[in-house]
Amino acid sequence: MAPEILLQLALLTLALAMFFVIHRLPKGALTKLRTKHRATLLSNRHFVQGSHLLDRARSTPHRIQSLNHAKSALLEAEKAVSLSPKDPAPHVLKAMALDLLGHKTSALRSLDLALSTPRVRSIVGKERGDALVKRAELKLGMNRKRRVDSAVEDLVEAVRLSENSNTRAYCLLGECYEWKGRKEEAREAFENALRVQPDSVAARHGLDRLSL
Repeated sequence: MAPEILLQLALLTLALAMFFVIHRLPKGALTKLRTKHRATLLSNRHFVQGSHLLDRARSTPHRIQSLNHAKSALLEAEKAVSLSPKDPAPHVLKAMALDLLGHKTSALRSLDLALSTPRVRSIVGKERGDALVKRAELKLGMNRKRRVDSAVEDLVEAVRLSENSNTRAYCLLGECYEWKGRKEEAREAFENALRVQPDSVAARHGLDRLSL
């Protein structure tokens, strides 16, 4: 039998199989698929809107307007979370809005959810690194003494994920090592920050402190 005929038969068989599978699916299963798709689209819409509001909250110089935008961003993030609770992105957005509003504990909790298994598998590379840096910042801001080791773990992983290009991660890592009395490791972290960003003021100040 000619190869062209075999190929046509294979395609016909596949089409028939797909036809029977679709028509044998229970109506409830099809409804569930449509509902899930609709929920994902709505979640993405709320996430995008919340991201725009968060940018406006960060950029406006007026505190009251900034807080109002942050509150609106939080509402959009919560809607996205309710529709797609397994998606880490809305949890990260929620954490950023909560942080701007001064709710550090709740912000940390949202980042913990975003970076928990299995959600964290959906965040890759620099995005995961940025989330880890933000979580480290919150940990250090809330209780440096108790959380510094946990923050170091986040920052080391952030540097690895960001391919050694995350200046903020290096600077925070240097501050952690400095606070723990590990001066050589702190110096190396600040020097790495300067390698990535030669005009980093935080890194320069860190090295100056270590030279005293």
